[in-house]
Amino acid sequence: MAWDWLAFAVGILVLIGTAVSVVGTLVVPRGIDSRISRCADYAVDLAFRVVTAPVRDFRRRDQILAWQAPIGLLVRLAVWIGLLLVGYALMLTPLVPGTFDHAFAESGSSMFTLGYAAPTTNASSALDYMAAYTGLIVVGLQVGYLPTLYSAFNRRETLVTLLIARAGVPSWGPEILVRTRWGIYDGNTESVLAELFDAWQSWAAEVAESHTTYLTLVRLRSPRPLSHWLTALLSVMDAAALHLSLTPSSQPKDAARLSLRMGFTALNQIARTMRLPVDEDPDPDQVPISISYPEFAEAVEMLQAVNYPLERTAEQAWPHFRGWRVNYDMTALALAKALDAPPALWSGPRRWRGDPMVPLRPAARQAKDGRSPKPNT
Repeated sequence: MAWDWLAFAVGILVLIGTAVSVVGTLVVPRGIDSRISRCADYAVDLAFRVVTAPVRDFRRRDQILAWQAPIGLLVRLAVWIGLLLVGYALMLTPLVPGTFDHAFAESGSSMFTLGYAAPTTNASSALDYMAAYTGLIVVGLQVGYLPTLYSAFNRRETLVTLLIARAGVPSWGPEILVRTRWGIYDGNTESVLAELFDAWQSWAAEVAESHTTYLTLVRLRSPRPLSHWLTALLSVMDAAALHLSLTPSSQPKDAARLSLRMGFTALNQIARTMRLPVDEDPDPDQVPISISYPEFAEAVEMLQAVNYPLERTAEQAWPHFRGWRVNYDMTALALAKALDAPPALWSGPRRWRGDPMVPLRPAARQAKDGRSPKPNT
C-alpha cells in the first residue's frame, strides 16, 4: 500500500506539470518556458534533421520540412495526453483493486470517454470524471489554438509575399534598393522606402509578439519554397542598414532606424525563446560580422550601376554598415541555421552544404544587367 500511495503522489506531480505546460502554451498570452513542449519540439526537430541529412536539394528539403511544425503540434498533443493518462493511472493505483493494468485501463477509458471500464469505488469515480473532463479540455484547447495560430501565420505571410516583387526570392537587402531604381518603381525612391520600412516595423512588432507566444509559428514555413519570414526580415534590415550607411542625409532616415531597431529586437526575443545565443550589446570594433568588405563593396557597385543616390563610397560606408549589422548578425545567422531557412545571400551557413542563392530576377533584367552577385555566406 505504501508504494501505491507513492504512485498517487507521483501522479499528482505529473498532472500538475502537464496542466502547467498545457495552460502556459495554449492560454497564457506570453512565452512560457515549458519543458514538456521544449522536449517534444527538440525530439521532432532531431527526427527531421536525421531525415533531411542526406537531402541536398533545397526544394526537396523544404517539402519535407514543411511537415515539421504540424507534426510537432500532433506530437506535443500526444505527449500531453499520454502524460495525463499515466498521471491519472498512477493516482488510481491505490483506489482500484488489482494491478496497475486495471488502473491504466480505467484511466484510458475515462480520458477518451470510451466507457468500457466502469469506476469501482466512489473515490475512483471522482477521478474518472476529472480525467474525462481533462481530456476534453486539452483537445478542445488545442483545436481552438489552431485558428489563432493560422490567423497569425496568414498575417505574417501577406507582407512576406509582397516583398517578392521588391526583393526577389530568396530575399536580399541590396536587391531591395536596386529594384527601387529599375523595373518595379518609376517614382520617388524616398516614398517607396518610407512605406516599406514603416510597414516592416509594424510587422516585426507583431511577429515578435506572436512568435514568442506561439513558438510553433517560428517553424511554420511559407507556401513558396524560397520564401521565408526570417530571410525576408533580414533583407529589409540589410536594406535599411545600407541606406543609412550610404546615404546618411537622405530620407527616410527615421523609418529606416526604427525598422532596424524593431527588427533586431524581434530577432533577439525569438532567439531567446528558442534558447539560442543572443549578444545584447555587441561591440562593432570587437565582434566581426559574417559579411566581408569585398562582398559589401560588390553590393555598393550594384547600386552605383543603377544610379542609386550614394553619398559615401564603399570604404567610407563600411564602418557604419558594420555598426548596424553587428546588432543582429549573430542572432539572424543562428536562427537561419536552426530553422533551415532558404540559403539567401548574407544569411550565413546552413545545416547542409550548399551555395547561397542569388535572388531570382525577371529574365529581361538579367539579360540587360549581364551580371549577378557572387555567392557568399
